[in-house]
Amino acid sequence: MLNRTTAPEFKQVNEINFIAPKAQQLANGIKVFTVNAGQQELVRIEFIFENVNYDQSKPLQAVTVNSLINNGTKTLTDKEIAEKVDYYGAFLQTEYGADHTTITLHSLNKHLVSVLPIVWSIFNESIFPQHELDIFIQNQKQKLQVNLQKNDFLARKTFANTIFGNTAYGSDIAAADYDTLNRADLLAYFKAAYKPENCIIVAAGKFEEKEFQLLNQFFGQSWENAATSSVNQFHFSAVKGSEIYIEKDDAVQSALRLGNLTINRKHQDFAKLQILNTLLGGYFGSRLMANIREEKGYTYGIGSGIASLKHAGYFFIATEVGTAVCASALTEIEKEINVLKSDLVSAEELDLVRNYMLGSLLGSLENAFSHADKFKNLYFSGLDYSYYSDYIQTVKTISPEEIKAVANEYLDWNAMTKVVVGKK
Repeated sequence: MLNRTTAPEFKQVNEINFIAPKAQQLANGIKVFTVNAGQQELVRIEFIFENVNYDQSKPLQAVTVNSLINNGTKTLTDKEIAEKVDYYGAFLQTEYGADHTTITLHSLNKHLVSVLPIVWSIFNESIFPQHELDIFIQNQKQKLQVNLQKNDFLARKTFANTIFGNTAYGSDIAAADYDTLNRADLLAYFKAAYKPENCIIVAAGKFEEKEFQLLNQFFGQSWENAATSSVNQFHFSAVKGSEIYIEKDDAVQSALRLGNLTINRKHQDFAKLQILNTLLGGYFGSRLMANIREEKGYTYGIGSGIASLKHAGYFFIATEVGTAVCASALTEIEKEINVLKSDLVSAEELDLVRNYMLGSLLGSLENAFSHADKFKNLYFSGLDYSYYSDYIQTVKTISPEEIKAVANEYLDWNAMTKVVVGKK
């Protein structure tokens, strides 16, 4: 009989295989990366455009164009776009990021010939109707007004602006910024950003030669847009550690957000820092969770993370705690950071983290789409697949002494920006 009172032994993941994409080009030079895998007649095609022409006085241009790009073209109304996409069982999604803007199409293979012309019209003929812009401005201003009452939103917004300033990474958006939006600026940005020279395509699923030829048929020719553009360039210097307190008299909980600029994925120490972050607050069994949630009961959840952007990286810790224990929570967070800098991690705890991280990586590679996502991490960081083999090797072999050294190199409580919104 199986003894269910005894936990099974840990078995470390030995090998993780990645599906590298096939690199091709459309007739007009657009790079296409294809992960052809799976048996279902389904594809995901991502059109990825680099954000350009950042203007500090017009911080909402790129995100607004992305939000309204499928709200009407010269030949299709927003209703017609939605109805046609829905009729063919497809799904069209727009996503704005600090470095890139993505338009994603999910479609059955047999309907690509009908759906791709809709996407072509969006990229070449969008008109950004004034009434749609008016509705967008009204809705976003109301949404912002509501969000500004939320402590966690204020903490995140203040933290980003403090370490990144008024750039695309940290712009301090106010309601007045929506009032500056106009169709002329949106069309100008649209013509500068949505063009072949600024686009790559990542396709995943059952994407074979027939599908590639369809893609080339519709998107491999000249596009309407050809305005000049310059890729966004940002340079950041570490800001001095500070405490920012935004008082809310009626607050029941205080939102905490603290951290600092750090390395991004391109740096040789990034994998080591990810392991350190996992130990500190990167999973449910982390030290911050064990202390702040399980032992002290100060919060329902606390976590830390490392974000890798094109021009920077940043480390952060985020939580919401009862106002009566806010100061105590900060003290405990500082204590956990200092312990990592002074004491060696036990072999047992480190093995648990190794298994968690390798298992998470393996589990994230469930289909062709996730393999394509892993490729994008490499491509936009200028890396190759040796990054993942090095990452796996680092997770397997890092020593407690190395973790302590990394903690002393990259975790400095006094250098961190600490934002508290609520009551301290």
